[in-house]
Amino acid sequence: MSQYRIAWLPGDGVGVEVMDCARLVLDQLKLDAEYLPGDIGWEFWKAEGDALPQRTIDLLNNTDCALFGAITSKPKEEAALELAPELRDKDLVYFSPIVRLRQLFNLHTNLRPCKAYPGNPLNYKDGIDLVIFRENTEGMYGGVEFHPLPQEVFDVLAKHNPKMKKFEAAGLENIALSTRIMTRQGCENILSQAFKYAKKYGRPSVTLVDKPNVLRETGGLIRRVAREVAQRYPRIELWETNIDAMCMWLVKNPDQYDVIVAENMFGDILSDLAAQLVGGLGFACSANMGDNYAVFEPTHGSAPKYVGQHKVNPIAMLLTAKMMLDWLGETDKAKRLENAVAEVIREGQVGTYDMGMNNTNLEVAEAVAKKL
Repeated sequence: MSQYRIAWLPGDGVGVEVMDCARLVLDQLKLDAEYLPGDIGWEFWKAEGDALPQRTIDLLNNTDCALFGAITSKPKEEAALELAPELRDKDLVYFSPIVRLRQLFNLHTNLRPCKAYPGNPLNYKDGIDLVIFRENTEGMYGGVEFHPLPQEVFDVLAKHNPKMKKFEAAGLENIALSTRIMTRQGCENILSQAFKYAKKYGRPSVTLVDKPNVLRETGGLIRRVAREVAQRYPRIELWETNIDAMCMWLVKNPDQYDVIVAENMFGDILSDLAAQLVGGLGFACSANMGDNYAVFEPTHGSAPKYVGQHKVNPIAMLLTAKMMLDWLGETDKAKRLENAVAEVIREGQVGTYDMGMNNTNLEVAEAVAKKL
């Protein structure tokens, strides 16, 4: 029996291709694992009205972790139009399967490293080596939304905050409401994770990014909790900045930051910005981690226009596999894999189109495998 049971979730589009690249490298590392394929993504939404079928949830409940490729997601109106004809009158509503996974398995911590590997022609600046901690289950992506706005919801909000009254003239049928719900527990958890990481890896600072001058209640809460948590780590500096200013400072001085922590939406935005500083989404890996389970995914999408061309950079997926190995405790294999990726980048002889070369993603994966 294999040491690990890993749910294998290729998903849509180029997710299938980059997962093939990951398998090639994992097999070269001789990871003692059984890879169990699971159904997830757009094809299952269209055919079954569920992008994350219950059978896949059952599969994940019987594995150690999951490796995930990419999915196609569309707004609910467009998604409804692509359902099979027999499903279109059943009031089915599309919901992102990766967001659902995060909530079902309480994958509260999203970890996104952004590192400039020497020799990468796409690096914005040498020396960038930062990590973003993104709260993964609350905030703007908590899924509590309304359209049209129910009368009873409006009445409660207007009762407690008179500012709500000014929207009434628009008509409740014309009001869409998305909430940003944050709990002290969620803030405490993501900030503790960030500070623990900084202490473990010798990072001298943690930067909290939010907008408390405008989002006074939710932004104020996470700032207060950050200051409380920081008192437990006197050797690590706490920096605080607004999301808009942070976008500017990241472009200006990205090498000055160590660990960045933010709520769900702001963390999502910052991690894509930071990814571009180190070469783009083709180099951007991530982990969705809970107390007992984790789902690992590159941050790029399914890129339908590139399907079948084998041109999408697999390095994000390979670095995602590296994160999975670390989480499993296979730190030696993880280090070997990262070193192999770094060496291929440094040599600059094999690479995909975004790196100014013409190799396929499988050829890049094969080059990394040879270094192992």
